[in-house]
Amino acid sequence: MVDVDSPVSMRRQCELLRVSRSGLYYEAEATSPEELELMRAIDQLHLRYPFFGSRKLGYELRQRGFLANRKRVQRLMRVMGIEALAPRPNTSKPAPEHVVYPYLLRNLVVTGPNQVWAADITYVPMKRGFMYLVVVMDWYSRKVLSWRLSNTMESEFCVEAVEEALKKHGAPRIFNTDQGSQFTADAFTKVLLKQGVAISMDGKGRCLDNVFVERLWRSLKYEEVYLYAYEDGRAAREGIGRYLAFYNAERPHQGLGYRTPDAAYETGGFQAA
Repeated sequence: MVDVDSPVSMRRQCELLRVSRSGLYYEAEATSPEELELMRAIDQLHLRYPFFGSRKLGYELRQRGFLANRKRVQRLMRVMGIEALAPRPNTSKPAPEHVVYPYLLRNLVVTGPNQVWAADITYVPMKRGFMYLVVVMDWYSRKVLSWRLSNTMESEFCVEAVEEALKKHGAPRIFNTDQGSQFTADAFTKVLLKQGVAISMDGKGRCLDNVFVERLWRSLKYEEVYLYAYEDGRAAREGIGRYLAFYNAERPHQGLGYRTPDAAYETGGFQAA
Protein backbone atom coordinates (compact mmCIF):
# COMPACT_ATOMS: atom_id res chain seq x y z
CA MET A 1 0.00 0.00 0.00
CA VAL A 2 2.85 2.40 0.90
CA ASP A 3 6.05 2.12 -1.16
CA VAL A 4 9.13 2.75 0.99
CA ASP A 5 11.28 3.05 -2.16
CA SER A 6 9.08 5.68 -3.79
CA PRO A 7 10.49 9.19 -4.31
CA VAL A 8 7.21 10.47 -2.87
CA SER A 9 7.53 11.09 0.87
CA MET A 10 5.83 8.72 3.34
CA ARG A 11 3.79 11.64 4.65
CA ARG A 12 2.48 12.49 1.16
CA GLN A 13 1.74 8.84 0.34
CA CYS A 14 -0.30 8.55 3.54
CA GLU A 15 -2.21 11.73 2.68
CA LEU A 16 -3.05 10.39 -0.77
CA LEU A 17 -4.10 7.01 0.65
CA ARG A 18 -5.99 8.57 3.57
CA VAL A 19 -4.26 6.37 6.13
CA SER A 20 -2.57 7.56 9.30
CA ARG A 21 1.23 7.58 9.48
CA SER A 22 1.29 6.11 12.98
CA GLY A 23 -0.69 3.09 11.81
CA LEU A 24 2.04 2.09 9.37
CA TYR A 25 4.34 1.04 12.20
CA TYR A 26 1.72 -0.56 14.42
CA GLU A 27 1.37 -4.33 14.46
CA ALA A 28 -2.05 -5.34 15.71
CA GLU A 29 -2.53 -8.43 17.83
CA ALA A 30 -4.09 -11.31 15.92
CA THR A 31 -7.86 -11.54 16.30
CA SER A 32 -9.56 -14.89 15.82
CA PRO A 33 -12.26 -15.30 13.15
CA GLU A 34 -14.76 -16.15 15.88
CA GLU A 35 -14.01 -12.93 17.75
CA LEU A 36 -14.17 -10.86 14.54
CA GLU A 37 -17.61 -12.35 13.85
CA LEU A 38 -18.73 -11.43 17.36
CA MET A 39 -17.41 -7.87 16.96
CA ARG A 40 -19.28 -7.49 13.69
CA ALA A 41 -22.48 -8.65 15.41
CA ILE A 42 -21.93 -6.15 18.23
CA ASP A 43 -21.42 -3.39 15.67
CA GLN A 44 -24.64 -4.27 13.84
CA LEU A 45 -26.64 -4.43 17.06
CA HIS A 46 -25.15 -1.12 18.24
CA LEU A 47 -26.26 0.58 15.04
CA ARG A 48 -29.76 -0.85 15.43
CA TYR A 49 -30.02 -0.31 19.19
CA PRO A 50 -27.53 2.45 20.07
CA PHE A 51 -29.05 2.77 23.55
CA PHE A 52 -28.21 -0.87 24.49
CA GLY A 53 -25.44 -1.31 27.02
CA SER A 54 -23.27 -4.38 27.47
CA ARG A 55 -25.91 -6.28 29.45
CA LYS A 56 -28.62 -6.01 26.78
CA LEU A 57 -26.15 -6.52 23.95
CA GLY A 58 -24.91 -9.68 25.65
CA TYR A 59 -28.46 -11.00 25.92
CA GLU A 60 -29.18 -10.30 22.24
CA LEU A 61 -25.90 -11.94 21.20
CA ARG A 62 -26.62 -15.07 23.23
CA GLN A 63 -30.07 -15.25 21.60
CA ARG A 64 -28.22 -15.36 18.27
CA GLY A 65 -25.96 -18.21 19.40
CA PHE A 66 -22.83 -16.31 20.42
CA LEU A 67 -20.79 -17.07 23.54
CA ALA A 68 -20.92 -13.58 24.96
CA ASN A 69 -20.99 -12.88 28.67
CA ARG A 70 -21.16 -9.28 29.84
CA LYS A 71 -17.45 -9.03 30.64
CA ARG A 72 -16.49 -10.14 27.14
CA VAL A 73 -18.95 -7.74 25.52
CA GLN A 74 -17.61 -4.86 27.64
CA ARG A 75 -14.03 -5.67 26.59
CA LEU A 76 -14.90 -5.76 22.89
CA MET A 77 -16.93 -2.56 23.12
CA ARG A 78 -13.81 -0.84 24.53
CA VAL A 79 -11.69 -2.23 21.68
CA MET A 80 -14.26 -1.03 19.14
CA GLY A 81 -14.60 2.39 20.75
CA ILE A 82 -18.38 2.20 21.22
CA GLU A 83 -20.69 2.74 24.17
CA ALA A 84 -24.40 3.04 24.75
CA LEU A 85 -25.98 6.35 23.73
CA ALA A 86 -27.91 6.87 26.92
CA PRO A 87 -27.84 9.53 29.66
CA ARG A 88 -25.56 8.27 32.41
CA PRO A 89 -22.52 9.50 34.35
CA ASN A 90 -19.02 9.38 32.87
CA THR A 91 -20.05 8.55 29.32
CA SER A 92 -16.96 10.26 27.88
CA LYS A 93 -13.39 9.42 28.70
CA PRO A 94 -10.92 12.25 28.19
CA ALA A 95 -7.40 11.62 29.42
CA PRO A 96 -6.97 13.07 32.94
CA GLU A 97 -4.45 15.67 31.76
CA HIS A 98 -6.57 16.90 28.83
CA VAL A 99 -8.74 20.02 28.86
CA VAL A 100 -12.48 19.46 28.28
CA TYR A 101 -14.22 22.35 26.53
CA PRO A 102 -17.82 23.50 27.14
CA TYR A 103 -20.75 22.54 24.95
CA LEU A 104 -21.58 25.44 22.61
CA LEU A 105 -24.46 24.10 20.51
CA ARG A 106 -27.32 24.38 22.99
CA ASN A 107 -30.17 26.32 21.29
CA LEU A 108 -27.85 27.24 18.41
CA VAL A 109 -29.54 27.61 15.01
CA VAL A 110 -27.23 26.40 12.25
CA THR A 111 -27.99 28.50 9.17
CA GLY A 112 -25.26 27.62 6.67
CA PRO A 113 -22.11 25.65 5.86
CA ASN A 114 -18.88 26.17 7.79
CA GLN A 115 -20.74 27.44 10.84
CA VAL A 116 -20.40 24.14 12.74
CA TRP A 117 -18.27 21.12 11.93
CA ALA A 118 -18.24 17.83 13.84
CA ALA A 119 -15.97 14.79 14.02
CA ASP A 120 -16.55 11.23 15.13
CA ILE A 121 -14.90 7.80 14.99
CA THR A 122 -16.39 4.42 14.10
CA TYR A 123 -15.24 0.81 13.91
CA VAL A 124 -14.85 -0.77 10.45
CA PRO A 125 -14.86 -4.60 10.28
CA MET A 126 -12.76 -6.41 7.69
CA LYS A 127 -12.34 -10.05 6.70
CA ARG A 128 -9.22 -10.53 8.80
CA GLY A 129 -9.26 -7.61 11.20
CA PHE A 130 -10.65 -4.14 11.68
CA MET A 131 -9.80 -0.46 11.40
CA TYR A 132 -11.09 2.85 12.75
CA LEU A 133 -12.59 5.57 10.58
CA VAL A 134 -12.79 9.25 11.49
CA VAL A 135 -14.76 11.81 9.49
CA VAL A 136 -15.05 15.58 9.67
CA MET A 137 -18.57 16.67 8.71
CA ASP A 138 -20.21 20.01 8.05
CA TRP A 139 -23.36 20.09 10.17
CA TYR A 140 -25.48 22.25 7.88
CA SER A 141 -24.94 20.28 4.68
CA ARG A 142 -23.94 16.85 6.11
CA LYS A 143 -21.00 16.95 3.68
CA VAL A 144 -18.01 14.80 4.65
CA LEU A 145 -15.12 17.26 4.43
CA SER A 146 -12.32 14.79 5.13
CA TRP A 147 -11.72 11.30 6.49
CA ARG A 148 -8.93 8.97 7.60
CA LEU A 149 -8.53 5.27 8.37
CA SER A 150 -6.25 3.94 11.10
CA ASN A 151 -5.57 0.63 12.84
CA THR A 152 -4.99 2.42 16.15
CA MET A 153 -7.11 4.75 18.27
CA GLU A 154 -4.29 7.25 18.73
CA SER A 155 -5.05 10.90 17.99
CA GLU A 156 -2.79 11.30 14.95
CA PHE A 157 -5.34 10.17 12.34
CA CYS A 158 -7.89 12.61 13.78
CA VAL A 159 -5.34 15.42 13.59
CA GLU A 160 -4.58 14.57 9.97
CA ALA A 161 -8.29 14.58 9.07
CA VAL A 162 -8.97 17.98 10.63
CA GLU A 163 -5.83 19.46 9.05
CA GLU A 164 -7.01 18.33 5.63
CA ALA A 165 -10.50 19.76 6.17
CA LEU A 166 -9.08 23.12 7.24
CA LYS A 167 -6.69 23.21 4.28
CA LYS A 168 -9.46 22.49 1.76
CA HIS A 169 -12.41 24.37 3.22
CA GLY A 170 -11.17 27.10 5.54
CA ALA A 171 -12.11 27.27 9.22
CA PRO A 172 -15.56 26.86 10.78
CA ARG A 173 -16.75 28.98 13.67
CA ILE A 174 -17.38 25.98 15.95
CA PHE A 175 -15.99 22.45 15.97
CA ASN A 176 -17.95 19.85 17.98
CA THR A 177 -16.77 16.43 19.19
CA ASP A 178 -17.33 14.09 22.08
CA GLN A 179 -14.93 14.03 25.02
CA GLY A 180 -12.87 11.10 23.73
CA SER A 181 -9.13 11.29 24.36
CA GLN A 182 -8.41 11.60 20.61
CA PHE A 183 -10.32 14.90 20.53
CA THR A 184 -9.24 16.30 23.91
CA ALA A 185 -5.55 15.71 23.09
CA ASP A 186 -3.43 18.85 22.83
CA ALA A 187 -2.27 17.83 19.35
CA PHE A 188 -5.89 17.97 18.14
CA THR A 189 -7.18 21.03 19.97
CA LYS A 190 -4.10 23.14 19.13
CA VAL A 191 -4.83 22.78 15.41
CA LEU A 192 -8.29 24.29 15.93
CA LEU A 193 -7.25 26.98 18.39
CA LYS A 194 -4.51 28.14 16.03
CA GLN A 195 -7.22 28.82 13.42
CA GLY A 196 -9.41 30.70 15.91
CA VAL A 197 -12.05 27.95 15.98
CA ALA A 198 -14.29 27.69 19.06
CA ILE A 199 -14.16 24.13 20.42
CA SER A 200 -17.37 22.50 21.62
CA MET A 201 -17.57 19.14 23.37
CA ASP A 202 -20.68 17.09 24.07
CA GLY A 203 -21.80 17.18 27.68
CA LYS A 204 -22.07 14.01 29.70
CA GLY A 205 -25.24 12.12 28.88
CA ARG A 206 -25.90 14.02 25.65
CA CYS A 207 -26.65 11.16 23.29
CA LEU A 208 -27.77 12.97 20.12
CA ASP A 209 -25.22 15.77 19.68
CA ASN A 210 -23.61 14.06 16.69
CA VAL A 211 -26.85 12.69 15.25
CA PHE A 212 -25.91 13.52 11.65
CA VAL A 213 -22.63 11.60 11.90
CA GLU A 214 -24.45 8.68 13.55
CA ARG A 215 -26.81 8.59 10.56
CA LEU A 216 -23.80 8.56 8.25
CA TRP A 217 -22.36 5.54 10.09
CA ARG A 218 -25.64 3.65 9.67
CA SER A 219 -25.84 4.44 5.94
CA LEU A 220 -22.16 3.69 5.32
CA LYS A 221 -22.26 0.33 7.05
CA TYR A 222 -25.55 -0.99 5.66
CA GLU A 223 -25.00 0.36 2.15
CA GLU A 224 -21.27 -0.41 1.86
CA VAL A 225 -19.23 -1.96 4.69
CA TYR A 226 -21.51 -4.91 5.56
CA LEU A 227 -22.01 -5.77 1.89
CA TYR A 228 -18.30 -6.37 1.30
CA ALA A 229 -15.89 -8.36 3.45
CA TYR A 230 -12.84 -6.15 2.91
CA GLU A 231 -9.71 -8.24 2.50
CA ASP A 232 -7.41 -5.56 3.92
CA GLY A 233 -6.98 -1.87 4.65
CA ARG A 234 -6.44 -1.05 0.99
CA ALA A 235 -9.80 -2.58 0.01
CA ALA A 236 -11.47 -0.80 2.94
CA ARG A 237 -9.98 2.53 1.89
CA GLU A 238 -11.10 2.09 -1.73
CA GLY A 239 -14.63 0.98 -0.81
CA ILE A 240 -15.16 3.68 1.79
CA GLY A 241 -13.70 6.30 -0.54
CA ARG A 242 -16.15 5.33 -3.29
CA TYR A 243 -19.08 5.39 -0.89
CA LEU A 244 -18.25 8.77 0.64
CA ALA A 245 -17.84 10.29 -2.83
CA PHE A 246 -21.30 8.91 -3.69
CA TYR A 247 -22.71 10.12 -0.37
CA ASN A 248 -21.48 13.67 -0.94
CA ALA A 249 -22.27 14.02 -4.63
CA GLU A 250 -25.21 11.72 -5.40
CA ARG A 251 -27.15 10.66 -2.30
CA PRO A 252 -30.04 13.11 -1.65
CA HIS A 253 -31.21 13.86 1.90
CA GLN A 254 -34.80 14.49 2.86
CA GLY A 255 -33.66 16.92 5.57
CA LEU A 256 -31.86 18.96 2.89
CA GLY A 257 -34.91 19.25 0.66
CA TYR A 258 -33.67 16.23 -1.31
CA ARG A 259 -30.43 17.99 -2.19
CA THR A 260 -27.09 16.23 -1.93
CA PRO A 261 -24.55 17.30 0.71
CA ASP A 262 -22.36 18.79 -2.01
CA ALA A 263 -25.25 20.88 -3.36
CA ALA A 264 -26.29 22.05 0.11
CA TYR A 265 -22.69 22.97 0.96
CA GLU A 266 -22.17 24.94 -2.23
CA THR A 267 -25.46 26.89 -2.04
CA GLY A 268 -25.38 27.77 1.67
CA GLY A 269 -25.03 31.38 2.71
CA PHE A 270 -22.56 31.17 5.62
CA GLN A 271 -18.96 31.76 4.53
CA ALA A 272 -15.82 30.19 5.98
CA ALA A 273 -13.66 32.36 8.22
